[in-house]
Amino acid sequence: MANWTREQTIIALSVYCKIPFNQASNTNPEIVAAARLIGRSPAAIKMKVGNFGSFDPELRARGIVGLSNSSKLDEEIWNEYCNDWERLAYDSERIRARLANKTLEEISEVDITNIPAGRERETMVKQRINQSFFRTAVLTAYNNRCCITGLTNKELLEASHIVDWAKDIENRLNPSNGLCLNILFHRAYDENLIGITPDYEIVISDRLLDEDNEPSHIKSFFSHYNNTSIHLPDRFLPNRELLDIHYQRFVNQ
Repeated sequence: MANWTREQTIIALSVYCKIPFNQASNTNPEIVAAARLIGRSPAAIKMKVGNFGSFDPELRARGIVGLSNSSKLDEEIWNEYCNDWERLAYDSERIRARLANKTLEEISEVDITNIPAGRERETMVKQRINQSFFRTAVLTAYNNRCCITGLTNKELLEASHIVDWAKDIENRLNPSNGLCLNILFHRAYDENLIGITPDYEIVISDRLLDEDNEPSHIKSFFSHYNNTSIHLPDRFLPNRELLDIHYQRFVNQ
């Protein structure tokens, strides 16, 4: 079969970011869909996912190794996009749209009714693509499990930015600037009612634990997680520097 193209390899890298590494199988829906789109077998996509795993320093540090038969193109694509997640999100969706004979609006499922063509529509489409990529990359890295409570109901899980996307443009789509949290704990983290140290320790604010009007069972619920550690993801470990920025805001509120 012909050598892999640049576009095919970009699609494979986006798949790498969208599935738990330990769920890369020939029957994984993301792998099957990508294989059908680019004209490769699911086994070939699975192999590419393993190839990208061999470049991931976080996986290596944890003793998880990818495949050893990666190509020069695999390495080039990894190096090009591993610190430019926003471009990966947009480029991969643009390629998907072209191969599927769809528009970016259709493939990103953006409702453009009454929105004239131009910059406003383009901005909305890019925003939707970015949000979808960040959410998928973060939730799958944590195997769709809240990193504090362990909750696995996907409808109640959100991808929380450690440092708000508006305050750190460079890391707005970086999965290592994300935490998988349930809706309640996401809001609590954003409001500095919960802190997470650079060493991944959970600290519950006294505003929750000492609130006179709070029922005792609510206080007990939150105190259960105080001074425990978050569940770490399979990849895209939370960036310690970004955690510290948020934690300092929690400490100094």
